[in-house]
Amino acid sequence: MAGGFKRSIRVQRRLFVGLLTVTVSLVCDLNWLSLKEQVGVKAQSNERRVLAHIPGDIIIGALFSVHHQPPADKVHERKCGAVREQYGIQRVEAMMHTLDRINADSTILPNITLGCEIRDSCWHSAVALEQSIEFIRDTLVSSDDEESQGRCSTEGGSVLLQGKKPIVGLIGPGSSSVAIQVQNLLQLFNIPQIAYSATSMDLSDKSLFKYFMRVVPSDMQQARAMVDIVRRYGWSYVSAIHTEGETALVHLFLHSFIWILNILQSPFKLILKIFIEGLTSTFF
Repeated sequence: MAGGFKRSIRVQRRLFVGLLTVTVSLVCDLNWLSLKEQVGVKAQSNERRVLAHIPGDIIIGALFSVHHQPPADKVHERKCGAVREQYGIQRVEAMMHTLDRINADSTILPNITLGCEIRDSCWHSAVALEQSIEFIRDTLVSSDDEESQGRCSTEGGSVLLQGKKPIVGLIGPGSSSVAIQVQNLLQLFNIPQIAYSATSMDLSDKSLFKYFMRVVPSDMQQARAMVDIVRRYGWSYVSAIHTEGETALVHLFLHSFIWILNILQSPFKLILKIFIEGLTSTFF
């Protein structure tokens, strides 16, 4: 009994290391942009969604924003916008490339082949939750269960039909607000989630998000690092450059930045001028 329990723990640890390796490698491989035919990749579609599936001994789920958010007049129908040729396609290709590299290296997960199922979140909570429900359904109805198997009669006899393998964990989605809603659903079924770009401080609360992990620092940690740089070099003027459409996020980051400065006041008087387009603040 004890030996079987220890073997189970070792297997679980190996699976977790594999999932974490995929996520870290995925972040590192986003510069890999060559579009090529993927051997063994099946694209499945229905009236509303398209997904990519690579078979394997272990299936890792992923939610990437392959399309833009639904237009205002299509929100109620959850019809996504145009394809995100850079952000979305890069992440899909990077994950497939990462799996190829891991499966080709027998020292990482010997005798185990990683597969994946990639679904589109459209950077929209309703779509992401819809796709998460599909992941959960596959998890509840495992291919190892007899109830998920059936037989189809053919001329040559009967063929055993197996259900889809459950995912061992989920990578994504990118947005913090969407990741929070997805985690609220996944943790009900004990499904781990690893985010690659969700930086909200709320997600650091393990009492609320028990199955959530991430490979990027939170907004507070990033603000703290910037404060350390300002204090180290004695700067008195900071100019922030941001892309169009992210003003609200920059303002939120600025408030975190000033909040940390208030906590970590230097023994000497500090005058810091922070300028951001549309918002200028002075800290004494």
